[in-house]
Amino acid sequence: MRIGLIRHGQTAWNELGKIQGRTDIPLNQEGVRQARALANRLTTEPLKWDAVVSSDLMRARQTAGIIAEALGIPLLEPDARLRERYYGDVEGTTEADRLSRWGADWKKLDHGQENDEQLRNRALAFVEEAAATMPDRDLLVVTHGSLLSQLLRAMYADLEDKPILNLSFSIMERSGIGWIPLLHNCTQHLEQLQDCR
Repeated sequence: MRIGLIRHGQTAWNELGKIQGRTDIPLNQEGVRQARALANRLTTEPLKWDAVVSSDLMRARQTAGIIAEALGIPLLEPDARLRERYYGDVEGTTEADRLSRWGADWKKLDHGQENDEQLRNRALAFVEEAAATMPDRDLLVVTHGSLLSQLLRAMYADLEDKPILNLSFSIMERSGIGWIPLLHNCTQHLEQLQDCR
């Protein structure tokens, strides 16, 4: 089994540097363009995908819908376990807001947010269920940056820890009871968008 892990396309809040968390923000025009760029890439690659599933938040559902339509594959029911981390009081704030409200150590404070372990556990529960129920299918999963950061390291501890960009694409392959990375945090499909500007 292979799982293709995708971060949703850009939103207006991404552009402004606001933390979204569970706040349900749609893609902006750039986010739609990004999703189409990855969809176009996937139509030309030899690896064929069987289905797409996403978080139940709008930005992930929209990204997944664009990809499923372009590839002509089923769009499965969204799964709430793929939602972004709940950030509590920090949701909707920019870095400047956070610094003015809570100071430079704002990340160390309890804002009512979901912790790393909770996030990893629910993301891994989804992955393990998918592997058990669809062991012979290759599945695209559209989700969120913080969740992907935790999930990828939980699946394969030696991955480079770097920011998960909008429309980044990673592929993990089942190997025994573990996973191995075939691709990590790739955004080469977005380069053509830059060339068009």
